Amino acid sequence: MRFPSPVSLQWIATFINAELIGNTTAVATGINEIHRVEEGDLVFVDHPKYYDKCINSAASFIIINKKADCPDGKALLITDEPFEAYCKLVNHFAPFTPSAKNISDTAVVSESSIIFPGVYIGHNVTIGSNCIIHPHVSIMDNCIIGDNVIIQAGTVIGSDAFYYNGKKNREHWYKKMPSCGRVIIKNDAEIGANCTIDRGVSHDTIIGAGTKLDNLVHIGHDVVVGNNCLFAAAVVVGGCTEIKDGVTLWGQVAINKTLTVGENAVVLAQSGVPASIEGNKTYLGSPAQQASAAKREMVWIKRIPELWAKMKGV
Repeated sequence: MRFPSPVSLQWIATFINAELIGNTTAVATGINEIHRVEEGDLVFVDHPKYYDKCINSAASFIIINKKADCPDGKALLITDEPFEAYCKLVNHFAPFTPSAKNISDTAVVSESSIIFPGVYIGHNVTIGSNCIIHPHVSIMDNCIIGDNVIIQAGTVIGSDAFYYNGKKNREHWYKKMPSCGRVIIKNDAEIGANCTIDRGVSHDTIIGAGTKLDNLVHIGHDVVVGNNCLFAAAVVVGGCTEIKDGVTLWGQVAINKTLTVGENAVVLAQSGVPASIEGNKTYLGSPAQQASAAKREMVWIKRIPELWAKMKGV
């Protein structure tokens, strides 16, 4: 999430009651989570496993619960509860704002677009020209819909990320991480019926130009889908995954989180992708492997009873 304008670290340290060390005169331009950080961003870390990763990431400023060596030009904001500090900042700069209207007064919708009855359009949503938004679609706050986009009935754009801070030393183990990102759907994309596309936790979920989603597709938080992709029904894509241009995912494919699917890859139906895969190849199975190898394995598996019978007869 970008701040409306750069924010002084001195002000942030006071606001979250943190000790500030390092580049104390700097300003932060945004707040982010570790998978999408950029220069100028503020990020939080509260587990030793991720201290080094956060401190040495692209983030310029780190909310942390332990004193540590601070790289030149960066700053640490030390507080007992970094997650609570992060939430306080998000809720300050992106507060929840209820709506009493089907279409918010702050939404901008092109006159050439068709909005069917029963559509909900939240605060600060932008919808471009020549779009068709079918009945009972919900487009939540701050989402951006390009030109010539079709969204079929019952789809939800911009629902909260499924992202929780988990600690077993408290009564309720999982605390919701507030979502302050957006969903951006680019020109000429089509979204099927009853799809769900989660907003980014603190960055953007992006559906590329010309990409087509079938019904019942779920796209997790902070996913970036390239241009001209094709996803068949019941595809599931985990958070922070990057899917390059021209990828085809056939029905019921499941993609794990925080991985990359290369350009023009094809993943055949009911496959599971647990790790990054190269582009320009066809994959099958769970875990997915190149389809030619997977098909050979299937042939040999079918021959096991025959081979076993021969062995018993020896």
